[in-house]
Amino acid sequence: MQHDRLRLFSFATAEKRAEYLWVLRAFDLARANYVVLLHAAEVAAILERTGSADPAAALSAQDVAPLLEQLHAWGVLERGYDGTRAASLAEYRNRHYVYQFGRAGYHAFRAVEDVLRARGEDASLSRLALADLLADLTELAAANAAGDGELIYRKLSRLDTTLSDMAERAAGFYLMLGDLVRTTEVTPESFLAHKDAVLAHMREFSTDLARYAPKLAAALARVQETGIDRMLGFAAAHDERVLLPAPERQADWRARWRGLERWFVGAGDVPSESERLREGTMSAIAAVLALLRRVTETRRGGVSRESQLRHLAGWFAAAPSEESAHALFGAVFDLGRPRHFSAVHPDPETIPVTTSWWEAAPVPIARTLAETGRTPSAGAPARVQRNESGIRRLRERQLAAQRARAEAARSLAAGGVDERELSEPETEVLLSLLDAALSARVPVSGTVPGATGTQNGVRLTLSPAAEGTVVRTARGRLHLDGLRVSVQ
Repeated sequence: MQHDRLRLFSFATAEKRAEYLWVLRAFDLARANYVVLLHAAEVAAILERTGSADPAAALSAQDVAPLLEQLHAWGVLERGYDGTRAASLAEYRNRHYVYQFGRAGYHAFRAVEDVLRARGEDASLSRLALADLLADLTELAAANAAGDGELIYRKLSRLDTTLSDMAERAAGFYLMLGDLVRTTEVTPESFLAHKDAVLAHMREFSTDLARYAPKLAAALARVQETGIDRMLGFAAAHDERVLLPAPERQADWRARWRGLERWFVGAGDVPSESERLREGTMSAIAAVLALLRRVTETRRGGVSRESQLRHLAGWFAAAPSEESAHALFGAVFDLGRPRHFSAVHPDPETIPVTTSWWEAAPVPIARTLAETGRTPSAGAPARVQRNESGIRRLRERQLAAQRARAEAARSLAAGGVDERELSEPETEVLLSLLDAALSARVPVSGTVPGATGTQNGVRLTLSPAAEGTVVRTARGRLHLDGLRVSVQ
């Protein structure tokens, strides 16, 4: 489907593209005069009446006929039969062909024609459209309050068209301004010839936009007070696109209205499109003034890049010898030394950095440095391979061991060490507490915090005693001479 649509533009690149273009212009001229169907002879007559000086427009009916057939083959024109033109039975049987623009073909022709006729001088900011937008919004609020559906549809259509044209004009104007700025260094006269008009135009547009913005926002609020759903329902009911279902027509108008609201009223911290356009205009004014300052200073000093290159070319032409020209080249451009390498010999004492590259031994350099002028780096670190399943299993084992140790600590604190045999987990807790207490010398207390991370845990206290302590554990009997053990 896309390939078929691209064939519509074949007339713009064909060998006889000038002839094809004039034939299509004849159809466009007839369309403007409400004539749709044309015969080859009528196309030739229209081209003759236009009186163009272009030789490609001087076509006879015999020349036009194959062009029409080819345009029909590309899909630009549609072909039909017209028996009323026959003057005899033989002519009726042969039936004359008549042609007209296809829908897609007409859009293809207009696209090519717009590109050919586009001029930078036509770009402008539609300052006068702001007053039309305000008047249409005011009338739209009154029409919605009165329930005039036909007027609502006309006003919404006009608002949509005016706003689209305004945005398109602004985009074209700033593209033209960018082209003007880019060509200033070559031809500053073109900029100086237009700078007053450009600056005045942008200042007037920015002033009017700032003056109309609050009025337009207030007008939008008045329209919203009359009921947006009611207004969009009227617009969809009077929309002439009968092949489009009513819900889709209403959804389309709702999207257009939201775009209109976003253009003049921002949402929260997001500025409106009108505010962005005004900021862009002020930035463009500042850029033009800065450019004007540079151009003026350049012209006042009489030195520009163009004059510098012209003087340099004269010096090269007047050089007495080839060696002098090479010396002048080296002094001006300083390309004899590959300064971007920034590489030195591994032993700077043997070959100092002040030694010329022509006299010093070669220095090995990395390929990245030679090709791009950038020092090679180690690059991004390798991706860390994480064994998530193994980490999860180790974590589960660690948590299970902590829970078992906490349970053993609670059991040891509750039952103590006297007159009972300690289990293996309780024995491990007791030994760890004894290790902490004995390392700090007695009498000392060692504490094992709870598994929850709080400060409540088990406290073991060692105190001197005449008799020793015997603790029965799962590993055997533990004898502590001269010490008394208490666990709480």
